[in-house]
Amino acid sequence: MDFGSNGEDCMQEYVENVGAADVGQRLDVFWQLCLDEEGVARSRIQTWIKDGRARINGRICTKAATKLTPGQILSLFPDYPDSTIVPHDGPLDVVFADEHLAVINKSAALTVHPAPSVNEPTLVHRAAHHFPVLLGQSGERPGVVHRLDKDTSGLIAMALSEPARLELTRAFASREVYKEYVALVSGVPESSGVVNLPLGRHPTIKTRMAVAARGGRAAETRYQRVWSAPDKSASLLRVRIMTGRTHQIRVHLANLGHPILGDAVYADRQTAARAPRQMLHAWQLRFEHPRTGEPLDFVVPPPSDFLEVLGDLCRERTCVGLTGAAGSGKSTVRAVAEEMGVPVFCADRVVAGSYARGGEGCAILEHHFGARFTLPGGGVDKDLLFGAMRESESLRREVERLIHPLVRHALKAFRAAQDEDLALAEIPLLCEAGLAGEVDLVAVVFCPDRSRHARLRERGWSPERIALVDSWQLPQAGKVPMAHLVVDNSGSLDQLHSRSRALIDVVREMLHGRAQRRMEELHDFFENPDTMEDTD
Repeated sequence: MDFGSNGEDCMQEYVENVGAADVGQRLDVFWQLCLDEEGVARSRIQTWIKDGRARINGRICTKAATKLTPGQILSLFPDYPDSTIVPHDGPLDVVFADEHLAVINKSAALTVHPAPSVNEPTLVHRAAHHFPVLLGQSGERPGVVHRLDKDTSGLIAMALSEPARLELTRAFASREVYKEYVALVSGVPESSGVVNLPLGRHPTIKTRMAVAARGGRAAETRYQRVWSAPDKSASLLRVRIMTGRTHQIRVHLANLGHPILGDAVYADRQTAARAPRQMLHAWQLRFEHPRTGEPLDFVVPPPSDFLEVLGDLCRERTCVGLTGAAGSGKSTVRAVAEEMGVPVFCADRVVAGSYARGGEGCAILEHHFGARFTLPGGGVDKDLLFGAMRESESLRREVERLIHPLVRHALKAFRAAQDEDLALAEIPLLCEAGLAGEVDLVAVVFCPDRSRHARLRERGWSPERIALVDSWQLPQAGKVPMAHLVVDNSGSLDQLHSRSRALIDVVREMLHGRAQRRMEELHDFFENPDTMEDTD
């Protein structure tokens, strides 16, 4: 909504252009749609029109049923009754105030002004308590010269005198006010961009806005990417709106494919669930004082709920892929990780489960080899399968080709559900199966071959089986150089336990330090912003 002022009668004026979608619409219906957020009844609009408060191309029109034609400029001068606002002694974060204006840091979940659908006290009610002079203004929106959505936090200016209201209204309508927001959005947009998409009411849901193919009002949103989460799931944007359309930022960013986290209206369900409310905060407001002309510049960092979501995004969900030769001690490291509360993925368990009766691996092998490796009661005869793989290199490779995708799919599902900062995936054939790219860090458990072979013989492995399984894997000398972390298992079992705990502690400390540094950098950004460059 554009606001202007009428110098003759000093009352608020609404100005709109007739778009293609509005052609043929009744004048009163048009204004009702424009003012539905204000809670203005159609009957009141009809009275205003009858009283000569509507103009078309500067000429008074008193017929509510007048049909609109393309390109017309419509004006409406509302006649609001005296205010019935009852002051409410609620908290109000006043950033600046003098006799002419107040700048307030609005909290989320606080509606700016009364409307039929609003039952609780609004920002206007609270402001009237702190600034009783507002009660001298008419209407249900005293002092309001621009708005923020209920669940958008941040800076909002209120006029405390009539001259200030007229001047601020003019300044907002003339785009002389600098407004900048920060938003947390899904994914990673381009580093910067401009969205020029016309907006209008949603064709079927009148409480929503939408990009209008025809007849919408021009809307321009500029953004600049400041930061992206380590997992690329979300980004922090600086956003400027060059036009003040309802829900403009939310609709434009959603249309861009990067909806705002927590936006229950314009984001998909998963994105909406990622935050307690829409992560949009009006953090910079700059304009000239309406009476003195003094430059005023206000900056408020986002509130705690915004910073909590941002802090969570700073965390890395890191998965350490644990591998090593047979008998190297992987299962011991895995057991220690589980004792320390680390979520664990075990490829051997996945394969064993898939080989059980009714398992996917069993079904795949039956599809390719018939009942050759199936037990009478169902499930895979693992000893028979191992023997066949030992006798045929080509069959072994075929089985691996069929089963490795099951492990990959299970690993991806495990990672998608990962909520802890650190998880561990024990995968003996991590490197051989090409799964190293599915984890963030590779840890190799190294044990000298002599010690490792001795342990395997204690488990009943023959020298021939040891040599065969070793031949199916990369040698330790090939795995160790691929690792980010190496656990030395050349000593006692107690030493392996100690080194396993140290591995988990080191990774956790590293992740905590990284997240802390990211958050400190973001705090510095919020405390020391520089304005976004205009591209005019």
